[in-house]
Amino acid sequence: MRHAWHRTARGRAVVGLGAAVLGAALGACSGSHGAGTAAPPSAHGGASSGAPSGTPAPATHPFTGGTTGLHNPVLAVKIENTRPALPQAGVPAADIVYVEQVEGGETRLMAVYSSKLPKRVGPVRSARISDLHILPQFGHPAFAFSGVQSKMKKYIREAPVYDISQENAGSAYSRSSARQIPYNLYGDPKALLKHAPKASAPRDIGFRFGPAPEGGRPTASFTAKWPAATMGFTWSAKQKRWLASWGGKPDVAAEGGRLGGATIVVQYARTTRSKFHDFLGSYTPLIQTTGTGRATVLRDGKAYDAEWSRPSETSGTTYTTAGGKPMTFARGQVWVVLVNDGKPHIP
Repeated sequence: MRHAWHRTARGRAVVGLGAAVLGAALGACSGSHGAGTAAPPSAHGGASSGAPSGTPAPATHPFTGGTTGLHNPVLAVKIENTRPALPQAGVPAADIVYVEQVEGGETRLMAVYSSKLPKRVGPVRSARISDLHILPQFGHPAFAFSGVQSKMKKYIREAPVYDISQENAGSAYSRSSARQIPYNLYGDPKALLKHAPKASAPRDIGFRFGPAPEGGRPTASFTAKWPAATMGFTWSAKQKRWLASWGGKPDVAAEGGRLGGATIVVQYARTTRSKFHDFLGSYTPLIQTTGTGRATVLRDGKAYDAEWSRPSETSGTTYTTAGGKPMTFARGQVWVVLVNDGKPHIP
């Protein structure tokens, strides 16, 4: 296993990674659970807009199944997800919201934007090594975060992302006087993207949108759990989406209304500890998002048992039903909630 990000002759970062990228450097195991061998099929509705010039844009956005923002660049932002950070700004505008375990069993969000942008987003917090395993599927996105520990800086430099952290794009950030540091840093997405003019356009990451598949269990609510955090999702037939809760209480957006999405993917992934840790000595989890595993997909008031597969870090993640058919998502915001697969991988 070896770190395999490299540069082309033109100096543009590319990724040539298998399922075990950075494994040796991070002291982690391979991400495979019996990895697949084929790349995911072409995007729903057409070719990827991240393809070379002249290739037609997809008929629908590969992140949401919608029809807006098909050419917009991809921006990923790390957002705090603990009580002092609530309510968060900008999350309702995201196309995809990843929930990742961090030190101490808490969680942090990574919101991915393309089809539309909020006026501000935050509180923006520091990046984690799992982000660098998730982001290669987006090509070369812009990545906004407050910073990283010194040992991780070389991995950020070598990753296929445009680093628009506070250190590199400080003018696009501001601090709110209504909160204390470190929970008061906010980013202006439009200003952030000016620092990454070549950020990738959206491309196929494996999502498929369409009518609900057959089967599924009628489900009113679902709770995802981590060692020190919980998030719940309750179906709202009126709003046609799942409404989020944090720690048993409604998870409300700073702009008003409940957070939540049309589709919630609870993805069970092997979670080990990396070589990184915080100043208190708690190890940073490394979430293995390549390989295969099980998932629970929530849409239209039902829960579906599914399997996920991601053969490499440059590939998207495909989801299939128990019967082997594509697990289609409802159009709109998608949450990918990454939880441990139930095995005691972290000492």
